[in-house]
Amino acid sequence: MKVVYNWLKDFVDVTAPPQELASRLALSGTNIAGIENGPHGAVIDAEVSSNRPDCLGHLGIAREVGAIYKLPLKSVSPKPAESAAKTSDAVNVEIQSPELCGRFTARVIRNVKIQPSLKWLKDRLEASGVASISNVVDVSNYVMLELGHPLHTFDYDKVRDHKIIVRRAKPSEKMKTLDGVERQLAPDKDRQLDSGICMISDGDGSRAVGIGGIMGGAETEISFSTKNVLIECAWFEPISIRRAARFLKLHTEASTRFGRGADPEMAELASRRAAELILQLAGGELLAGVVDIYPGKRAPKKLRVTRAEILRVMGADVPDKEVEASLSALGFAPVRIDQNRGAEGSLLAAWECTQPSWRAEVEREIDLIEEIARIYGLDKFPPRLPAARQGAARLPHYEAETRLRDRLIGLGYREILTIPHVAEERDALFRPGGISPARLSNPLSEEANVLRSTGLVTMAAALEWNVNHGQRNVRLFEIGRHYDLTSRKNDEPEPPILTIGATGEAREKNLYDPAREFSFADLKGDLDSIGELAGGFAWRDGGAEWLHAARRGSVVLGANELGSAGQLARRVAEKFKFRQDVFLAELELDPLCTAYLAAKEARRYEPLPRFPAVERDFSLLLPDGTHFSDVVKAIRSLNISEISNIEAADLFRGKNVPAGKYSLLVRVTFQSREATLTDTQIGDYSGKIIAVLEKQLGAQLRAQ
Repeated sequence: MKVVYNWLKDFVDVTAPPQELASRLALSGTNIAGIENGPHGAVIDAEVSSNRPDCLGHLGIAREVGAIYKLPLKSVSPKPAESAAKTSDAVNVEIQSPELCGRFTARVIRNVKIQPSLKWLKDRLEASGVASISNVVDVSNYVMLELGHPLHTFDYDKVRDHKIIVRRAKPSEKMKTLDGVERQLAPDKDRQLDSGICMISDGDGSRAVGIGGIMGGAETEISFSTKNVLIECAWFEPISIRRAARFLKLHTEASTRFGRGADPEMAELASRRAAELILQLAGGELLAGVVDIYPGKRAPKKLRVTRAEILRVMGADVPDKEVEASLSALGFAPVRIDQNRGAEGSLLAAWECTQPSWRAEVEREIDLIEEIARIYGLDKFPPRLPAARQGAARLPHYEAETRLRDRLIGLGYREILTIPHVAEERDALFRPGGISPARLSNPLSEEANVLRSTGLVTMAAALEWNVNHGQRNVRLFEIGRHYDLTSRKNDEPEPPILTIGATGEAREKNLYDPAREFSFADLKGDLDSIGELAGGFAWRDGGAEWLHAARRGSVVLGANELGSAGQLARRVAEKFKFRQDVFLAELELDPLCTAYLAAKEARRYEPLPRFPAVERDFSLLLPDGTHFSDVVKAIRSLNISEISNIEAADLFRGKNVPAGKYSLLVRVTFQSREATLTDTQIGDYSGKIIAVLEKQLGAQLRAQ
C-alpha cells in the first residue's frame, strides 16, 4: 500500500515529517518498506499484513496516525446532490447467493461526460502506482485507495434490462474480463466441483458482466461513448474471493482487499463518495437514493478488557486515560463497566468495547490488549520473561546437532532456514520413487501447493536465488524436515534431514594459488569431515537419479545408507537455469546423531606419543575407477601398526598422465609409541606399501 503523505493530510492534521511518521507507524505494527520522494511529495510504502485490510486505504492509515499522535480523524460524509428520479426505479438488484455476496449497493448517474481526469486526480493515482484511464474509471480507483473499499462502474445502457443478478458461476461458464482475456469461471460439467466464484450477471442472469470482487467484464466497461453510469459497491465473502482468485490465477487490487476482509459497512459510504466525485469531474444527474441489498448484516460484537489481564499479559500497567484514548481512536468505543468507575488505576477496572466493522479480526480480550500495547508503545513495557509452566529441557539430539553445525560453519558453510511449501513440478525433480507428495488443501499459491518431499528442492532454490542475485560462490546447509506420508511409518511422517548445497569456487585466487572450482571431491571431503564426528562414513557407487552419473555416491554409516551426494545432473540443472556446476547432498539426521553419541561414548583418550611422526608422499598412477577407499584398504591390509594416518593430498588428470589413468598423491603418516622410527624402517614400510598397491590395484609409482 503506497501512502501519499499529502493525501493522508485530508483525514488527519499530521505535522510530523514523513521519516518520523514512517518510524512511528513501524513501531506500532505497520511494517514500512521505504519512503520515496517524488514530484508528488513523499510516498510511504507500507507492507500491510493480511489481517489488517482496514489499512489498505488512506483513511485506515490516517486512523492509525490519529491514534499514535492523538489527533482527531476527520469524518467522511459526502452529500452529493440528487434528482427527483429514484434509483430503485432505474435498476433492480437480486442476490441469489448471499453466502458469497453479503451486500450489494447500486447507484445510477445519467448524462455524464467521459473525459481525461484532472491533474490532481492523475497525480494522486500516479503517486499510488495506478495508471489514469478516464475520469469515471479513475474515480473508482481513487475511492478504493482513499477508503480501502473497491467498487466498479458499469455502462448502464449495456446492462440488459437494467437488472443485476448476483449468483454462482455455472459449469463451463466463460467470460471476457477487462484485461481482454477470456476466462473459464467454473469447472466442466463432468467434474463435480464448485469453484465458488461469485458472478455479477445482467438481465435474466444468463450473461456474466463481472467476477464479483475481482474484475469486471469487457462487455459493460466504461468507454468514452458512455452516457449513463451504474456504480456497484458491494461486499464479498473473503474466503470465496481468495479461492476464486487462486482458481482463476487472477489477483487484483480488489481481490486483495475483499480477500482479506473489507468493511461491509463501508459499501454505501464508498458508493456515495464515488457518486460525489463523478458529479464533480464528469457532471451528470444522480438519481435519488440507493439500492442496498444487505442480507449479511450482523449485529456489532461486544468485547471486554480488564486491567488485571493487561497486567498479566504485559507485565506492566497502562493508565486509564491511555487505554481509553487508544481504543477510542481505533474505533472500539470503550465504556468503563466495573463498580469502581470513578477510581483511577483500579485493579478491578474493566471496559466493554464494541467491535468496529472494519476490525473483524479483533475477537478476543487478548486482541484488545495488543491494540492498547502497540499504540501506547511496546518500548514502555519492561523486558520480562513470562513464568515457565514446566521445566525446560534440551532436545535429545541437541549436542549432536550443535557439533554438526559447528563443523559445517568451520568448513565455510552458512546455515539457512527455508519454507517447506514448494511447487509440485519442482518437488518431482528430486522426489524418490513410490512417494506421493503431501498436498496442501488450501495453498497460499499454485507455486507452493505441496510440502517438500526432500530438502533438496528448497536447497536448489536457495542456490538459484543467490546465483541470480550475483553471489556466484555459495555454500549452504539446512537442518530441517521433509514430508513423507507414504513409505514412512505413521509415527514418523516428518523425519529430520541435513541438506548441503555448494557452487562456485572452492578456493579463490590469491598470491600463490590460482582459483579452483568446487568439485565432487570437495563435497566428499566435507562430508567425510562430518562423518568423523560419527565414526566415519563409507561410500558406495550409485546414488539418486537427480545426480550426475559419473559424479555421485551413496553415503553409508554402519548398516544405514544415510543418503546421496554429488553433482546435480544437467537435465535438472537446466530446470533451474544454472550456468555453473552445483553440488548437493542430503543425509538422514537421526542415524547420524545416534552414531555421534555412540562414538562419543566409545571414545577413549590416550597420551600423545612422545616420538615424532614422519610423513611420506606416494605419487601414484591409478586406473580410472579406482577409489581412494581402495587405496586405504590395501595399505591397511599390511597391518603396519606404525601407520597413524592416510590421506589424499592431491589429484591430477591431464598432461603427462596416460589415458585411462589419473594421478593421486597419497600422504601416509608413520608414528611409533615406543621409539623414534629410523630411515631403514620407513624405507621398509614404504616398499611394502608400493608393492601391495601394485599387486592389488595395478598402481604405478609416478616418476618425479
